[in-house]
This record gives sequence, C-alpha cells and structure tokens, in this order.
Amino acid sequence: MTNPKIIIVIASFLLAIAVAAGAFGAHGLKNILTPERLETWETAVRYHAWHALGLILIGLISAHFQIDLRWPAHLLFAGILIFSGSLYVLCLSGIGWFGAITPIGGVALIAGWILLGVQLLKLKP
Repeated sequence: MTNPKIIIVIASFLLAIAVAAGAFGAHGLKNILTPERLETWETAVRYHAWHALGLILIGLISAHFQIDLRWPAHLLFAGILIFSGSLYVLCLSGIGWFGAITPIGGVALIAGWILLGVQLLKLKP
C-alpha cells in the first residue's frame, strides 16, 4: 500500500463493508444476538469505519506531502482486520477466544496513529 491512490481505494471498499456490516447488525442480527453481543458488533463497526476513514486521511496526507506512509497504513489496515474482524467472528460464532486477539488489533491501530504522528513530525517544513 505505498501508492496513496491504492490506500484510498482500499479504504473506500473497507467503508462500504463497514456500512454493510452495520446494516447487517441492525437488521439481520438484531433478533439473534444478545444485547451485549450486539453492542460488541456495533463497536466493531464503529472502529472499522473510523479507521477506514483514517486510511483515506493517510492516503491524502501521503499524496499531499509526497511522503511514504506505508507503515501507518499497514498498521491501520491490520488493526481493522484484527480488531473488528475478531469481534465480528466472536459475535457470529460465539467462540470466546476471538476476543483475546482483539487487543492485538487495538495495539496495531494505536501504533499506526503514533507512527503517522512521528513521521509527520520528521517532515521538513
């Protein structure tokens, strides 16, 4: 994901998936999941959408400043997959150990944002 255009395209598809996941949760899972699991699903969708928007931001910043932001982009992408993905699977399967890997995704998201800040601080005005 070194090309800003590719980052933005991937983020666009991730946002479409987030909207579909949100609709699926609100309509398809409303009567299937417990209120607690539905809240977990909504958390997964929220983090998925926000961080996909963050990927668009990274793509735009990368293009504007002509800086390689591949690592922050990779970390956010991995964070979405691991954080939200593990919560989606947990809700759909009921397999509890998926919740144990969710924090790995959270760490990837945090690291991606920190790395973005560090790389931008290194930019010369």
